[in-house]
Amino acid sequence: MNTFTRLRPLLSVLLLSLFLQGCATVEGPTDPEDPFESFNRAMYSFNTTVDKAILKPAAEGYNAVLPDPVNKGISNFFSNLNDVVVIFNDLLQLKLEQGVHDTARVFFNTTLGLLGFFDVASAMDLPKHNEDLGQSLGYWGIDTGPYLVLPLLGPSNIRDTAGLIGDAYVDPMNDINPDDTRTGLILLNVVDTRAGLLSASKVLQEAALDEYLFTRDAYLQRRQNLVYDGNPPKPSFD
Repeated sequence: MNTFTRLRPLLSVLLLSLFLQGCATVEGPTDPEDPFESFNRAMYSFNTTVDKAILKPAAEGYNAVLPDPVNKGISNFFSNLNDVVVIFNDLLQLKLEQGVHDTARVFFNTTLGLLGFFDVASAMDLPKHNEDLGQSLGYWGIDTGPYLVLPLLGPSNIRDTAGLIGDAYVDPMNDINPDDTRTGLILLNVVDTRAGLLSASKVLQEAALDEYLFTRDAYLQRRQNLVYDGNPPKPSFD
């Protein structure tokens, strides 16, 4: 039993405790979609502090040290692993044709693309898709639940948090052994992901009067678009 498997129940309990703490922290809702706003703002502030102290400097150093082709190759490698999760959710959403295409994408990128370091599939008209269990639950009509900011992981909601836990069971990253190798790859993935968001964080700081609200609204809108594949229902103004 690997380390992540042993920690799964603990992580679930931690997320539940954070949710309950959020319920206890807020005296009254300020927005129907964000009833835990005071807790979420405190967690957003904590995440921002950690980001400024650790993640952002690490990402900037990462980009400065690695040549662009190597940086791109690492991002492609992790994207290829993520495509396994995408295929799983293609099937859950009955997107069978897309599932076949994404399976072919993983096959060609893993073989011809040397474990995914080269994205040969996109040039073969097999584009990258974005599917996860949160979207799959939304596809089957499960409501998002309240907005929730998770420690270190950032913006989420109750549905997407449950999806995050579920996707961990099919993520091939968690089956990599030994534990030290898996931990190293997870940390590399975190830094690589943060490095890809450096320009976005700069736009956020320059454009938003209230970074928390900007991030929250952007997240909720993006997730709505992903669930409906870019064609969300028109909002009701009743």
